[in-house]
Amino acid sequence: MQPKIISILVLDDSLPFRNIVQQAISGEPGLCLLSETGAGTSLEQVLKWTSPDVIILSEISPPVGGSLSESLNMLSPSSSTDFAPCIVIGPECPGTIRTAGEHDAEFIKLPSSHTSAGMASFRNEVCTKINLAANAADVMRISAGGAAVKRPSGADFRYHVIAVGASTGGTEATAQIMESLPANMPGIVITQHMPPDFTRMYAERLDRISNLSVSEAKNGDRVKPGTAVVAAGGLQMYLKKDSKGYYVQCAQGEKVNGHRPSVGVLFDSVAQCAGKDAIGVILTGMGNDGAEGLLRMRKAGAYTIGQDKQTCVVYGMPMVAYQIGAVMQQAPVDRIANILMGKVR
Repeated sequence: MQPKIISILVLDDSLPFRNIVQQAISGEPGLCLLSETGAGTSLEQVLKWTSPDVIILSEISPPVGGSLSESLNMLSPSSSTDFAPCIVIGPECPGTIRTAGEHDAEFIKLPSSHTSAGMASFRNEVCTKINLAANAADVMRISAGGAAVKRPSGADFRYHVIAVGASTGGTEATAQIMESLPANMPGIVITQHMPPDFTRMYAERLDRISNLSVSEAKNGDRVKPGTAVVAAGGLQMYLKKDSKGYYVQCAQGEKVNGHRPSVGVLFDSVAQCAGKDAIGVILTGMGNDGAEGLLRMRKAGAYTIGQDKQTCVVYGMPMVAYQIGAVMQQAPVDRIANILMGKVR
């Protein structure tokens, strides 16, 4: 299994500072910079929407407009069982860069010169400290009282639903993701633009190549760990929830964005009944189906992923989703399975 993808959130609106971080991690396997969060967004909203593994701050421009120590206090792990360790980058090490409690933030000094050797040393320190911080946080989480607790494992997932939407080129993209996932995954719901009959054959193909049990969705099918359902052609598929957990509802319904099944219909239902308990993935496809639904998922607290332009057959649906702020993390299709594995545990 490849290393977990570490998502990095830069809490600074300065493009030069973001570029410094991006250049430092560029080409480093397993490190991914999260999308910008937008000016005027509160720190609480940013953390809710992004769920980063590591946070990077600038020493000279704290995100809350106050002192660096005030910013770090707001990111204190003392009130959460799942926190992101902080790294501060700046010209001089501050007198104190600690959050409340016993968690120390790391400090990295900006290179005094931009020589090849100086930049290589800086890059090495950034990548090393990001990996060390994320790995340490993975092993032990800090509870509200300051005691250490282990990150949940096995069936104790951070998210319990993964919703995947795709169109043109999506059959191969989804297959590539599914064949790379282990059986021990949350329930997966898939909407692929396809006519009736073809979805059954496609689900059978995914079942053959995947470690999960995959089938064409039937009304009332439960969304359980280790299973995936593919929306039936000619029907809309909705995620629902009852006292036993999640299940799908399949109905004729109207075409939405010209499609039945529609990715937007699935994503909207996931936003409504799963919210922060879900991950949304939008893959290659023409048009804009699913983009607004993915945005609603993100606003409801879900983690959202979009396939990047370079690996899309048609960079339409993921592009629109990215442009409207629905995508928290863009990635090539061959890295999405790793991102999912890292995020659910």
